[in-house]
Amino acid sequence: MSTELPGRAEVAVPAGVRFSVDGRTLIAESPRGKVVRPFPADVLRLTVAPGTLTLELGVPAHRKSSRALLGTWVAHLQNLAGGLSRGVEARLKVVAAHFPMKVSVKDDLLVIENFLGEKYPRSTRLSPGTTAKVDGEFVIVEGFDVEQVGQSAAAIERTTRIRDYDPRVFQDGIYLVERAHLKEAS
Repeated sequence: MSTELPGRAEVAVPAGVRFSVDGRTLIAESPRGKVVRPFPADVLRLTVAPGTLTLELGVPAHRKSSRALLGTWVAHLQNLAGGLSRGVEARLKVVAAHFPMKVSVKDDLLVIENFLGEKYPRSTRLSPGTTAKVDGEFVIVEGFDVEQVGQSAAAIERTTRIRDYDPRVFQDGIYLVERAHLKEAS
């Protein structure tokens, strides 16, 4: 984030990523996909130029909350641009201490069989724009939107939450080990 004036910030945009604002809606597109998000157009102005985005505050910049809003949206735009150009991933670890668990992916469902010896499988639906794959004892969730990948990882972790057992003894489950982050540039 390079700031020339207190109420202004610029964000670099990788090649192939396009941003536009339609009323109070921000649209970000690339060959990987499209993200549509609400945008506070009444307090922020977005100017799109080749290779850069310029955000300007429409409210007084001397207020702490105004500067925080600007910084938040700079981070959102950087995450959107990075996710649409490089991709996003999160890693979860499958822990099966008492019963061998079988984890598989079928379309947009992650299916967990034999969790704590249960007869019926548990499943969770992945958020739109995300995919999952099982790699040994890890589940890798990938996509192009940081928020959707994080929501999918949280849903997977929540699916194996243990109730009515002592969690110090029954540590079986699928746990987040790497939060949703931008992939390394290759």
